[in-house]
Amino acid sequence: MDITVILISTLTGFFLGAALTAVITRHLYKKSQAQHKQETDLLIEKLKNTFSDLSSDALSRTTDEFFKLAKSKLESERELTARELISKKELIDQQLNRMSGELESVSVLMKDLEKDRTQKFGELSNQLKTVNEQNQILAQTTNSLREALASTKSRGQWGERMAEDVLRLTGLIENVNYLKQKTIEEAGSRPDFTFLLPRELKLNMDVKFPLDNYARYVECDSKVEKKSFRDKFMADVKLRIKEITTREYINPEQNTVDYVLLFIPNEQIYAFIHEQDSAIFDNAIKEKVIICSPITLFAILAVIRQAVDNFTLEKTSNEILSLLGRFKKEWGSFVEKLKRVGERIGAAQKEYESLITTRKRQLEKPLNKIDLLRTARNLPLPPKEEEPIPPEELPADND
Repeated sequence: MDITVILISTLTGFFLGAALTAVITRHLYKKSQAQHKQETDLLIEKLKNTFSDLSSDALSRTTDEFFKLAKSKLESERELTARELISKKELIDQQLNRMSGELESVSVLMKDLEKDRTQKFGELSNQLKTVNEQNQILAQTTNSLREALASTKSRGQWGERMAEDVLRLTGLIENVNYLKQKTIEEAGSRPDFTFLLPRELKLNMDVKFPLDNYARYVECDSKVEKKSFRDKFMADVKLRIKEITTREYINPEQNTVDYVLLFIPNEQIYAFIHEQDSAIFDNAIKEKVIICSPITLFAILAVIRQAVDNFTLEKTSNEILSLLGRFKKEWGSFVEKLKRVGERIGAAQKEYESLITTRKRQLEKPLNKIDLLRTARNLPLPPKEEEPIPPEELPADND
């Protein structure tokens, strides 16, 4: 029996008993209270006892049914819960096993990462150490270079060395394609380099290295000071151009070309000049001065060398053609005489063939007749001479 039905029956009986009690009480109340009080009390007590017995019996039956139903429900719920717990335990065990495997993989990965991190950290430390050492060497080299370039003479020597490196790359040879520190006759000036061009032409070049004000410009931080040093540096460049134009590097009497080269042996300084005031290059060209850096000097010298090679080839081409003409003439004479020798060899060959064929047969005829006569008279034949063995049939000398 369902516990809900039992509870409803119990409550219904309780309410019915209460309603009955109220009806009886109201009926008795209409009577005289004095007369019926004792009866009412007895009746009420009897009803209470009756209702109590009914309630106790209903409650007892209801409680038994409730406990039976609860026990049945609890057993079914316990079995269901036990099965669910078993399935959840299995699922949890599977999850724990998978998590254990994943944790083990993560542990291995962490160990590998730690080894790799230690190795990479060691490599990075070594690289940083190497970079630090190289920076120190570079700083020392920079300081040494700055000290070396502090004087004008040192800068000039370094610039000449840079120019010689460019000349070496272009394949020019000293005292063949160019002269170094050659004094110009009757002028007294001495360019750093003099290039020897075709038709005895010459091209002079001076090495200039304005550095002081440029170094101050790079090192200072104030905009006002930077502008001041920049203007001073550009003035130095213009002064170097003017110096070249006053040294008679362009001299028709010395058979020079109409231009002179001004070599700045630093690409950064050359680019700085071009960036700050490109008009300097145009004005220099008007003064017949060509400003060049290591790269542009290489291009100019490459053109010069090509022109020298072309001129040399043109100069020797007429001589080569003359030699070819003489060779052709001598070759014709050689071929003619060789033809005559061939004809003579052919005639001698014909004479030789005539001797070993016709003349030989004519000489052998009388001998054959003599042999026949001797045979007829039974005369002994003369001993036959052995023919000599040709040299080509002789056995080879193994010694």
